[in-house]
Amino acid sequence: MNGRFSWTLLVVLFVSGRGMADDNTATAVRRVPKLGITVSPEVTKELEEGLAGLKHEYELISSSEFPRIKGLLPDVWICYKAVHDALAYQEFFSEKEVEKARELLKLGRERATALSKDRANWARDSGLVVRGYVSRIDGSVQPYGLVIPDRDPPGGEYRLDVWFHGRGEALSEVNFLDERRKHVGEFAPEDTIVLHPYGRYCNANKFAGEVDVLEAIEAVKKNYRIDENRISVRGFSMGGAACWQFAVHQSDRWFAANPGAGFSETPRFLKVFQKETLAPTWFEKALWHWYDCTDWAENLAQCPTVAYSGEIDSQKQAADVMAEALEKEGIELLHVIGPKTAHSYHPAAKKEVEARLASIALTGRRRFPREVRFTTYTLKYNTMGWVTVDSLGEHWEKGQVRALYENAGVVEATTQNVTGLTLSFPPGFAPFEMEQRVTVLIDGAVLSAGRPKSDRSWSVSLERASGSWKVKASALESQVQRLHKKHDLQGPIDDAFMDSFLFVKPTGKSPRPQFQGWCESEMARAIEHWRRQFRGEARVKEDKQVGEDDLAGSNLVLWGDPESNSVLRGIAASLPIKWNEKVIRAGERAFDAETHALIMIYPNPLNPNRYVVLNSGFTFREYDYLNNARQVAKLPDWGVIDLRTPPDSRASGKVAAADFFGEKWELRPERKGP
Repeated sequence: MNGRFSWTLLVVLFVSGRGMADDNTATAVRRVPKLGITVSPEVTKELEEGLAGLKHEYELISSSEFPRIKGLLPDVWICYKAVHDALAYQEFFSEKEVEKARELLKLGRERATALSKDRANWARDSGLVVRGYVSRIDGSVQPYGLVIPDRDPPGGEYRLDVWFHGRGEALSEVNFLDERRKHVGEFAPEDTIVLHPYGRYCNANKFAGEVDVLEAIEAVKKNYRIDENRISVRGFSMGGAACWQFAVHQSDRWFAANPGAGFSETPRFLKVFQKETLAPTWFEKALWHWYDCTDWAENLAQCPTVAYSGEIDSQKQAADVMAEALEKEGIELLHVIGPKTAHSYHPAAKKEVEARLASIALTGRRRFPREVRFTTYTLKYNTMGWVTVDSLGEHWEKGQVRALYENAGVVEATTQNVTGLTLSFPPGFAPFEMEQRVTVLIDGAVLSAGRPKSDRSWSVSLERASGSWKVKASALESQVQRLHKKHDLQGPIDDAFMDSFLFVKPTGKSPRPQFQGWCESEMARAIEHWRRQFRGEARVKEDKQVGEDDLAGSNLVLWGDPESNSVLRGIAASLPIKWNEKVIRAGERAFDAETHALIMIYPNPLNPNRYVVLNSGFTFREYDYLNNARQVAKLPDWGVIDLRTPPDSRASGKVAAADFFGEKWELRPERKGP
């Protein structure tokens, strides 16, 4: 079986009838991933003994003080974790996967033995190599696969292609590692390392899956000589969807993008492919902007894009709607079509795609283009080339910057829904003469921005107040302003789970039995589903155990209410929504605390550079697992839950009220829409 055929099998559920009408019933949701087979007691004993032996060898080598050895420990632990989790969580989906587990245990022991002798041949191997890294999100070891050329690159540095896999509900770590050890995949260009990220299972590389890709890239750059200006993103089916979102969110990072099939937005795809009748709330529609790539199409002005679709593939829709969005921006999408082809790569089209990417790679990424065109809806993605958006007028409304520099020392810029902006070139890259002051023409204002420094760096920070732009006295000035939304501290709730987080368990009991039961159930569910969907173990501490390191290093997810959780009780007075034994009060709105619960994200009053979250894990639920386009944020910055409606596959209860905080994290007056 070649790599292409095996990945086609993995996406069958995504394109089959099983993924349509019978997956539109929220009251009858199948489990994802399904429970696997029951492994016999004899095999269980064999695998447990193998795991114990590998763990013992791992513990012996993990005591080494040599950084070289410590850096390679994840390459051993991925083998242990894959087999352990498949056995512990009933994720062997067929008998033949047991043999795959045996092979992984053997690989882990071989690597542990090699490390004990300070040898790690796999780190220098060519061909198919599986490796791992430790994620900052939850401390888990996550796997990735590599295709390594059998010769050194002619220029001393490798091109790196990142390939996103298709949907695979049975894609356990055992199956992923086995696949990556045996099959090259769809593309393996000459003199190119191909990175196959796991993406934390089956989420179209969103949320923790998105962070997985960035962390895997950093791991590869640490271990191999990678040309920063020749990194591309590519993928097919669900992987095509992932490619679109990386291409539009971080267009300045890649020399090219090559999405194939998949989806590129939520509402139109679900109506066409899933035949789903949608009834989103106003805040759910606002949050579609996060991953709806059609809204960010303008950013592809910075990223050469070669789309591919089969002529008779229903998922051709993804590129078609992107072509419409790009046409509105004056950009014509290069769309290679496989004639009379369904959900696969046509051989001739495949050659054309490869030739086009090879040609683009010769030029490489334009790191600092003369003109930047940038659209964003959130400060989560706030940089494009030499332009950084520091603040928005309104999150989840379209923010836009168009900036152009002239060699004569002039920068021209126009903006929309932007209130803070930094223009910056690092040492050696300023395109201006050092003796010449730079003039910034922005939205009709004429500002003097100073000269480049002697190291040929240049930077200016601007802010808009009362309708007028001015130069900030210092680029650091924004750091001493009062609380405001900024990059990686802008919400919504799901953003807390894209960095290190800690579940804080209450040691007390709520005086409200209905809330106590709901809280215990939702916390247990959040822990279970983090592992099931994002393939890590959520870190948990009791409230009395939380220390300074936790405050400094993690977003705190506080479960309980002010009576039951001592950490929450200590910060309750500093939160914009008040919660006591009788009432939850959000401005003029009041909710009976006996029958309601508060879910919220907010800068932690004990460390405003980190979040505090109340009573929530990631916000999409079981129904949304059935189609990757549904896996989007479901709640804004805060919500009050009516506990009289029990949790189900779509929500943790009835949402009695919900909203985003303002740009200064202030509570807004009640409103019906964005």
